[in-house]
Amino acid sequence: MPLATKVPYRSLSRSATFSHSRTLCTATAASETRTKNLERIADELLDLSKIERHDYSILFRLKMGLNRYGPAISGMSPASSESGPASTDSKVAEKVAFDIKLEKFDAAAKIKIIKEVRTFTDLGLKDAKELVEKAPVVLKKGVTKEEAGPIVDKLKELGATVVLE
Repeated sequence: MPLATKVPYRSLSRSATFSHSRTLCTATAASETRTKNLERIADELLDLSKIERHDYSILFRLKMGLNRYGPAISGMSPASSESGPASTDSKVAEKVAFDIKLEKFDAAAKIKIIKEVRTFTDLGLKDAKELVEKAPVVLKKGVTKEEAGPIVDKLKELGATVVLE
């Protein structure tokens, strides 16, 4: 006998709540507690802000071993033919994902910096302004060095002190 549960649907404005039934795979006591846990997690994820959801998605992909272009390749590679602990140390030392951190900025260039922050984030004007005013703050997490280079250069050109972490 399938277990039916009501899953709330939340719109972007979160003003209306709709529900629909969904049949889950098994109806045991253990699956009911698991279902409640999943519903609790889903509710918590829906309550996150846009930046927190973005950070969570990056963290989740990293924990699952996925990269931006799909599953991580775990086959034989030229680097895997090396043996010994030295090869594993070199893999750990190589940093792939960077965080763009705004340390400080020139007050005269604040508006230009806010506009530039909006170009590489999905933030609105108010959110971008609040983010920039919190300096020192991480503007974007989990960015490749090639992706971060132009962003850092543009922000520095506008009068901001930016670092890659």
